[in-house]
Amino acid sequence: MLYFIDVIIPVPLQKLFTYRITSAEAEFLKPGMRVAVPFGKTKIYTGIVHHIHNNAPTAYEAKDIEQILDDTPIVNSWQLKLWQWIADYYMCTLGDVMRASLPSGFILESETLIVKNNAKDIKDSDLEDDEFLIYEALHHQSSLKIQDISNILDKKHVLPVLNRLIAKDAITLQEDIYETYKPKLVRYVKLHTTYNSEEQLHKLLDDLSRAPKQREVVMTFFSLSAQTKKPVKVTDLAKASDTSSSIIKTLIDKDILEEYFIQTDRIQYQGEENEDSKHLNDYQAAALEEIKTSFESHEVSLLHGVTSSGKTEIYVKLIEDTLKEGKQVLYLLPEIALTTQLISRLQEYFGEQVAVYHSKYSTHERVEVWNNILGDKSKARIILGARSAVLLPFSHLGLIIVDEEHEQSFKQFDPAPRYHARDTAIVLASFFKAKTLLGSATPSLESYNNTQQNKYGLVELNYRYNNVLMPDISLVDLKDKYKRKRMKGHFSDTLIEEMAETLHEGFQVILFQNRRGFSPVISCQTCGHSPQCPNCDVSLTFHQYRNQLRCHYCGYAMAMQNSCMACGSPDLDNKGFGTEQIEAEVKELFPDFKVGRMDLDTTRGKHGYEKIITALEQQEIDILVGTQMVTKGLDFRNVKLVGVLNADNMLNFPDFRAHERSFQLLLQVAGRAGRTKERGKVLIQTYNPYHTILQQVSTNNYAAMYKDQMEERYTFKYPPIYRQIKITLKHKDYNRVETGAIWYAKSLRQLFGNYVLGPESPAISRIRNQYHKNILIKIPKEQSLQRTKEAIIKINNSFLSIKDFRVVKVNLNVDNF
Repeated sequence: MLYFIDVIIPVPLQKLFTYRITSAEAEFLKPGMRVAVPFGKTKIYTGIVHHIHNNAPTAYEAKDIEQILDDTPIVNSWQLKLWQWIADYYMCTLGDVMRASLPSGFILESETLIVKNNAKDIKDSDLEDDEFLIYEALHHQSSLKIQDISNILDKKHVLPVLNRLIAKDAITLQEDIYETYKPKLVRYVKLHTTYNSEEQLHKLLDDLSRAPKQREVVMTFFSLSAQTKKPVKVTDLAKASDTSSSIIKTLIDKDILEEYFIQTDRIQYQGEENEDSKHLNDYQAAALEEIKTSFESHEVSLLHGVTSSGKTEIYVKLIEDTLKEGKQVLYLLPEIALTTQLISRLQEYFGEQVAVYHSKYSTHERVEVWNNILGDKSKARIILGARSAVLLPFSHLGLIIVDEEHEQSFKQFDPAPRYHARDTAIVLASFFKAKTLLGSATPSLESYNNTQQNKYGLVELNYRYNNVLMPDISLVDLKDKYKRKRMKGHFSDTLIEEMAETLHEGFQVILFQNRRGFSPVISCQTCGHSPQCPNCDVSLTFHQYRNQLRCHYCGYAMAMQNSCMACGSPDLDNKGFGTEQIEAEVKELFPDFKVGRMDLDTTRGKHGYEKIITALEQQEIDILVGTQMVTKGLDFRNVKLVGVLNADNMLNFPDFRAHERSFQLLLQVAGRAGRTKERGKVLIQTYNPYHTILQQVSTNNYAAMYKDQMEERYTFKYPPIYRQIKITLKHKDYNRVETGAIWYAKSLRQLFGNYVLGPESPAISRIRNQYHKNILIKIPKEQSLQRTKEAIIKINNSFLSIKDFRVVKVNLNVDNF
């Protein structure tokens, strides 16, 4: 009997590929194991076994697999089930989901190596110039990669040259497969077995009397062994004996010490014994009981608690209960910045049971966390992570907490799969019959609407911890301040006075401006020209600290110009302002205080967030200027004043969620103020203080905002009343995208009529030299979502079968908000 396996490979293919295996392999293999498989002419990929069967493919002859890479599955059956759901719901392929889920250390890479053919003697006269260069290089190096050859010839396309050399039998190609994950090995030493007897030991110490440094190392080794009763690390021995590792190496070479290695995790918890969790106040205790009651009738509950009401302590109590049942807990956060503050809080209670998983960790660290969760080890009972943590290999999930559930960061926009971590978490929990708790001070309209429909339970917590008062929110009219000449740079006299008072009282200030860089537009006063990105339809942002003009979409950068590139005039002016400019102005206004900045530019490193947050907590920074990173659930005890420099940018953004997002962002940033006994103050500068949203923010009126926004959504047929799928077409040729988008929209209209909007160019219509066109499909409640998707896929396949449109990239984005 013939055996076959269907394999998921990290390539966006609509169907799974089938490979042939032997009966012995069929007995050994299980779904979720990795295999190396040939694909295409020369490529070798890591694949995940999806299932094993006896049906040969009809369209092509199945190839044999190259090798089996695992003894046991690294992807479990729950994950394969979730992958299938993500692929179906978000209209992507299993290959896309696999690439997003697996740490890159698990995905084997194959590199084509070019090797000289020693079996044949080639005369130099038979080779052309570029062929000779490669052949000559192979005399000095055993093998070359494609990239090396590109560098030697200074050409992008080197395949024609390689094909000519292959035809002349001068070279051969080899596939070199290497696994990227390497376990961390720690080097230890022990005394050689020869010196186990006391007599030999005395003889050794006598022999070493002529080498005092070596003798000192041996004596230190004995004292360390006696003190710690643990194996002795080479690094610890070198440090304790204050010698270099070369002396230890000499002792190893002399067979006095013996070295050995132990595999260890890269991330280890170094803390002391665990603390007990805090005692809940009456409001928190009541909310906890309500959540437990709500879980009896609902799988999902929403905790709507005002900022600083102590939601985290309630989560801790729920985690304790879940751990007692021997189950795992997933704690999702929208922003890596938040994990740094929460890790220490959770580790105080749960010690090394907390594992952390996010993109700032190295590949090796992520592989280790993955293995710990897969093995259901004690050091991975609570998994704290950003969006991608929902894709980890859980086996006994009991509770999922999605904190700050309203956050946009939970949605993946590029590349596919374009999943929403909150919604995916709810589906994952349903597989395990686990409970999901969503928490937020400003819930998304979708989640709050679900509570109103009785799909989710609702628990409200309306009092801050220790009965601290909600911050006093005031609106400052910029139009009036400019008119009366009461502005210094971008600061009104009111904001400056409040900042001075707060700082002199010994408190800290947070300033929020949702744009990084120094100035978003540089324009010439003479001719009006402003430098544009050559690849995108945006003006370049000035970054003063590097004296550079940068594009925030494609990363293009150029040196700041001293004169206008169009007319040569030196009269250049800044328009608009970002965090860098605010930082510079604050330093001028308050030269005696320390100013910090938190945006994408200052948090690029692995510990970037940690350094800034720790500095603010330890009061090394008096004024923190930041983008929306500072708004996310961070807990700073000493911040009394929050200033929003311009609230209008967000309100006027062309998006149906602009008002909801502005309300959430402003209320969240306001929540950073006055989290202890002193009442906090929030100043919001705006040109339109009578705007409904700003009035609702100033009175902390979520119910009014929800009611207004839902009426608008109902009138204009937007989520959560209607579902949405957005289709984006991209190509570097504008006419081709335009024609393709018109064809695509016309086909959709034949099926869905007026529920199709577009094609429309987005606000920034060209990014990285690709023109974009958007088509939006609104899906009423009574229309089947599944059938709608099937119809879209049919139209999409027809579109891609047309020769002219085949090169146009199509992105399908379900629930694109």
